[in-house]
Amino acid sequence: MNISYEGQITFSQFINEHSQVITPLPEWAQVDKTLIEYYKLMVIARQFDNKAIALQRTGQLGTYASSSGCEAVDVVTASLMSKEDVLVPYYRNHAMQMIRGMKLSDILLYWGGDERGNSSAAQGEDLPNCVPIATQCLHACGIASAIKIRDQQRATVCMLGDGATSKGDFLEALNVAGVWQLPVVFIINNNQWAISVPRSLQSIAPTLAQKAIGAGIRGEQVDGNDVVALHQSVEQALQRARDDKGPTLIEAVSYRLSDHTTADDATRYRSPEALKSGWEKEPIKRLRDYLHAQGWWQEKNETEWLQQATQQIQEAVDEYLDTPAQPVSSIFDYLYAELPAQLSKQRDIAVSRSQNQDQKQNNKEAQS
Repeated sequence: MNISYEGQITFSQFINEHSQVITPLPEWAQVDKTLIEYYKLMVIARQFDNKAIALQRTGQLGTYASSSGCEAVDVVTASLMSKEDVLVPYYRNHAMQMIRGMKLSDILLYWGGDERGNSSAAQGEDLPNCVPIATQCLHACGIASAIKIRDQQRATVCMLGDGATSKGDFLEALNVAGVWQLPVVFIINNNQWAISVPRSLQSIAPTLAQKAIGAGIRGEQVDGNDVVALHQSVEQALQRARDDKGPTLIEAVSYRLSDHTTADDATRYRSPEALKSGWEKEPIKRLRDYLHAQGWWQEKNETEWLQQATQQIQEAVDEYLDTPAQPVSSIFDYLYAELPAQLSKQRDIAVSRSQNQDQKQNNKEAQS
């Protein structure tokens, strides 16, 4: 007897790229409160992103990974997570970290090359930024395993890009999550580009969500620019995880409106037409136009919120720029429990040279 298994991947969308309702809205989305909150958070995320890029371009920040275009994915997911849930981010989840309590100045500190920004007290049990591709997926499973062993009602949320789904770490994580029925939610921000490699060359599969089928876990695809679709999908997945009903894989289809990072030039591989199409579908304008049509958001509200967001971001920038640099000794102090003799000697030399440079600078300033 031949036995075949056919998995089915659903696609969810409530508000399309024209800001039109194409599927009856759930009850919570028929009033303005949550939708306005999502919109405000997406706006401040976009404004922060623009400011961070400006800082990098003027030499005041290191290489930075923009989140432009995926604000809805981050904002909705972070807003639905409980304080007890654990976030396992990759390198494009600034908005999630902000909503989870991290100061914007700490986020800037990390991208400015200061590891103190990667160990903010507000992170709690959330993991720090993960730059290696897909390695965080197995870390998420380890955390979820601990949660399951302790019989806690918590969820682990693992964020990743479409490029990460081509890595072995990702597939191994799906497999162990399915076998052990772990309380973990994998959310793919399918922004169509793995640096310069388009989605069409990454995988021939019609969807990335169907990779869940091979692991025997629940998989679905949602419009990653539609906050309502995201809310419905993520909320259900989180509750399943907390209720010990197993893992979920969500593919959120979005579009990267920026370069891969500020070290990239996407004009070398992406057509202007593709970028224009991405802007026509992006989440902030889509939700703003819908709110306007409902009479829930006016130009006055927009102006007031932009002013508040600008002030909040500028205060964070000032705090970041005013943060004193760490002493040169910190390069050595966090490597070993007991520093080897060779490195101890190097530390003494580095500290001495740093002190001499500081003294010369003080003398120069005194003479002037």
